[in-house]
Amino acid sequence: MLVRDAMSTVVLTIGPAHTLRQAARLMAARRVGASVVLDSDAGGLGILTERDILNSVGAGQDPDLELAGTHTTTDVVFAAPSWTLEEAAEAMTHGGFRHLIVLDNDGPVGIVSVRDIIRCWAPARRHPATLAG
Repeated sequence: MLVRDAMSTVVLTIGPAHTLRQAARLMAARRVGASVVLDSDAGGLGILTERDILNSVGAGQDPDLELAGTHTTTDVVFAAPSWTLEEAAEAMTHGGFRHLIVLDNDGPVGIVSVRDIIRCWAPARRHPATLAG
């Protein structure tokens, strides 16, 4: 199975000047665990994850004052839609992260997460009543 088959095509893109609270609200509204941070001044894409926000709040920082750009990971590993899920899982394991931005020629087309990969690899769930059976 390929990354294009597993990835979420809901790509939330924010700017580095968004506060962490704004980013969290947007991520929650779209039910995503990561957002792509587009910083045209820095010339690239980064990623802000729910863990980045959690670490900031846990450190006592004010989510209304902290900016996404300060907490963005900029040394991002990107995936291609044609990668296998094994290649994506290997990149995540090697890099110690849970999300990959999927790039096509024109920019980000999706995000694939560990959860997406597990969902594809795990057998279909059986109804609980059939498990007792």
